[in-house]
Amino acid sequence: MQITKVLGIGNALTDMLVNLKNEEVLSKYQIAKGSMSLVDSATQSQISKSVAGLPYSLSLGGSADNTIRAMARLGSTVGFIGKVGNDTTGDFFEQALANLGIEPIIFRGESRSGKCVSLVSPDGERTMLTHLGAAAEMHAEDITADIFEGYDCLYVEGYLVQEHSLIEVAVRTAKERGMVVAIDLASFNVVAENLDFLRDLVTKYVDIVFANEDEAKVFSGEEEPVNALQYISERCALAIVKIGTKGALIKYNGEVTHVGIMAAAKRVDTTGAGDFYAAGFMHGLCEGLSLRQCGTIGAITAGKVIEVVGTTLSEEAWQEAELLIARVKSTKYLF
Repeated sequence: MQITKVLGIGNALTDMLVNLKNEEVLSKYQIAKGSMSLVDSATQSQISKSVAGLPYSLSLGGSADNTIRAMARLGSTVGFIGKVGNDTTGDFFEQALANLGIEPIIFRGESRSGKCVSLVSPDGERTMLTHLGAAAEMHAEDITADIFEGYDCLYVEGYLVQEHSLIEVAVRTAKERGMVVAIDLASFNVVAENLDFLRDLVTKYVDIVFANEDEAKVFSGEEEPVNALQYISERCALAIVKIGTKGALIKYNGEVTHVGIMAAAKRVDTTGAGDFYAAGFMHGLCEGLSLRQCGTIGAITAGKVIEVVGTTLSEEAWQEAELLIARVKSTKYLF
């Protein structure tokens, strides 16, 4: 399966990443570790105040945006669809995309631009509390066929299921234009809350599914990753199930490929690991590489992002990743 130009659609957010000393705040507010929860502005502010004084950083965020930005850095031709507020944060978001060589298809909403507070536990696991703001104002009527002009793949973040009609219109329009549709299932609790809808969406419209082990279990109802992989592969052409430190299982045309991880120098923060895995994998598809090569590049990019807080890699880290990726591209793998 080869694609050439990828258009991402997702929640346009700014990330605030807070390094926790312990997990007391998760217990206090009864937040499931590793989950993504949609919260109102007041709740987000309350929790932010409870961790005031701890180290934090700000960066561009949003799951699909993370993937698209990483793909752009790797040299892929990409664009991004999202909605921000009529504020300086929204201006910054749109201009930052353009500066990175990403075509910005950015709508403006009435609310303030959205923000995600990401609580990073000492073991690097992240728990996200998202107030979508203007991002939640992106609706089905914003999606017109001309938006997809020049692209042959639509990459969708699963978090968009806050509005079923939006995500369904987007993928249906893409399929009507003959595009490949890829989706990342986003978070186990998001899958659980939208299970029937997501199963139906994948079966009808989706060609490529990315899921981690927990998401795959919830989506399929299967405990074992290989069984979950089989379930997903019966509903789409290409299924990828990430199994943590054991790597990833990839199934296409009835054949399963297992690809290991790239060991990180230090596991600092898992924020964006899945997004960067998808970026590396999708970049490989754009380059016409084998699935083993795609999976290996995904492992490289994911391995690099968990070495830092947030999803912004230094130039040195990108250069290290690109050297490894160049070696993968020069190696001939079979499907």
